[in-house]
Parts: sequence; C-alpha cells; structure tokens
Amino acid sequence: MKIAVLKEQADGERRVAATPETVKKFIALGATLAVETGAGETASIADAGYADAGASVGERAATLAGADIVLGVQGPDPATLGGVAPGAWIVASLNPFAERARVEAYAAAGYEALAMEFMPRITRAQSMDILSSQSNLSGYKAVLDAAAEYGRAFPMMMTAAGTISAAKAFVMGVGVAGLQAIATARRLGAQVSATDVRAATREQIQSLGAKPIFVENVAGIEGEGTGGYAGEMSPEYQAAQAELVSGHIAKQDIVITTALIPGRPAPRLISAAQVASMKPGSVIVDLAVEQGGNVEGSVAGEVVVVNGVTIVGHRNVPSRLAADASALFSRNLFNFLSAFWDKDAGRPVLDAEIGDAIRLTQGGRIVHARLSS
Repeated sequence: MKIAVLKEQADGERRVAATPETVKKFIALGATLAVETGAGETASIADAGYADAGASVGERAATLAGADIVLGVQGPDPATLGGVAPGAWIVASLNPFAERARVEAYAAAGYEALAMEFMPRITRAQSMDILSSQSNLSGYKAVLDAAAEYGRAFPMMMTAAGTISAAKAFVMGVGVAGLQAIATARRLGAQVSATDVRAATREQIQSLGAKPIFVENVAGIEGEGTGGYAGEMSPEYQAAQAELVSGHIAKQDIVITTALIPGRPAPRLISAAQVASMKPGSVIVDLAVEQGGNVEGSVAGEVVVVNGVTIVGHRNVPSRLAADASALFSRNLFNFLSAFWDKDAGRPVLDAEIGDAIRLTQGGRIVHARLSS
C-alpha cells in the first residue's frame, strides 16, 4: 500500500496533508509513504523531516507512481495524477459542489474520490472531522485579524492618564469557529456577545462568559439542520433577527461572522445599512466570504473599508496558520484511514456508514446521492 503526499498547487494554499508525525504512524501500519519535494515547505516542514520519518521524497511523477492512496488538502487536478494505481483513492477536501467538473474527471479516470468535508458528524468520526479542526483555528485567527485592523486595544486599561474602555465584540454563528472566536476575544479582554439560530447554543455562549443575543418567541428559533449544522430560518425569524441585530450591531466595535450552510451559499447576516450604522473604526471579519459572504460588501481575498468600517475577507483562513492547521488536518486523515485499516488486506476497508457518506466516485461514475440529482 503506497500513500502519496502531494505539494498543494492551489493559489495561497500553504498547508500539507501529512507531517513527519503521521508519516511515521502510516509506516507503522505497514504502508509505504512518498512525499513530493517541497510539500511541507510552506507549513514549516523540511523535506529532511519526511525523509527522517521514513518517507521517500521526490518529484511528483515518482511520488505518484503506483500510489494506492493520494492525500491532499485541496483536491488535486486530475490531469496531474498520472501514474497512480488503477482505482486509487483521492482523499482530501474536494469542494464537490463548486468543483463538479473536477469530480467528474475523477470518475472518468476511475479514481475513488473521498471528500473529507462530508465526514458525518457522529461520535466515532469526531477525530476525522476536518471542518471542525480547521474551523477552530479560523475562529482564533479571525479575532487576531480583527485586532490587527482595530485601531484600539481590546481590554479595559486603567492608567494614570485615564481609563480605556474594553472593546465590544459580537460573534454571529456559534459553531466551532464561533465558539473559538468567543473564547479568544474574551482572552484578549473584550466584552463579548454572540448569537446563533440554534437555541441550544445559548448555554455554550454563557459557559464561555459571553452574553447571548437571541430572538425570543418566534417560529424557527431552533434552527437545527442535519448533522448538527444550522438550517435555514422561517421568514418571521429572519425578520425578527434582523431587527434585533440591527439594534445590537450599531453598538459593537468588532463583529465576526461564521455562518455557513453546507452545499448552499452563506446566509446574509449583515446588510449594507447595518454596516453603515456602525462606528467609524469598527471591524467586521467575514469568515464565510468564500461561500458568498455573510456581510454585504465583503470581498473575498481583500480588506475593504466601507463608511469607515473595515471589512476583512481573507481567503482560506486556516492556511494562514499553516503549521498548526497541517498538523491537525494530517491527524484527521490518519485517524480516518487508520480506523479502517485491515491488517490482513494491508489497506483500509471502509464501512457503509462513513464510506457512503464521503465517497463521491467509484467504478467510473459519481455515486454520492447529493451529487446525483
């Protein structure tokens, strides 16, 4: 069983799908590891680190030759995968809704494409969940990005020259990223409030010392979608939420939005009018900018200023913490493959619950229900 680890080719992608730590663990299972030269360079991992861990390091063609499994952070271009074994597994974040043509090319080439972002949110798959591991870092980095753009201090400071008031931070969307954003903003000394469409998050917000901001007594407040994700709200709830948020957001110095709906454009949480209501010097960080954005006026890959309000729209936020993001991502991949490793077969053998959930292509065709309609 040969596992190939590729150097990422997507613009701005600095992560890598394996580290020396996970290379050693795969080898201990009986696999052979091949790593493309320079794969870990942007994540602060030298080629020598992989070689010392037992991997062969070489050019892409040699790395792919005869590979049974190809590991990536983002889905590799099918045209660059020549030489892999027939029916090779492609294990990565494959973005299948936006990259449908790429998925079709995987199918046409006979590859078995496994989309790690489709990992079901069940107890035994928690350690395999790339969305959670990467979102945790995104929430942390969002607060640091906000602090970098904000022209004032976060904590209250009492000095001989007078008192500086604490920044007011508002987190919209209390999933993994939002919870980490709350915790980080609190550690920096901000007064933090947060909201979510799922009523069950109220206690989580309070447990982190933040103030919950919720619409009350309106149909649709539960907001629980499938798999623990937020769902879409009723029109009545959306209207009530917009009114509540409008009054709250005008008083905030920092706003961080994290709301995503899998397979759909990001919901619009903040309108241009709400941005205009904020004080000059305020900062908004839109973590959903690559999926269309939660904030009207946010621009993917740019930091823009609208009516004196800075709107931060960095792409691929986990990649901006490449070393830690790679360590977590690579452990997710190892945890996944090792959980299904069949010692007799010398390779992983997936079960139906997780295999069917993440398998996009098999036997020359697209097999995933969410892509077949």
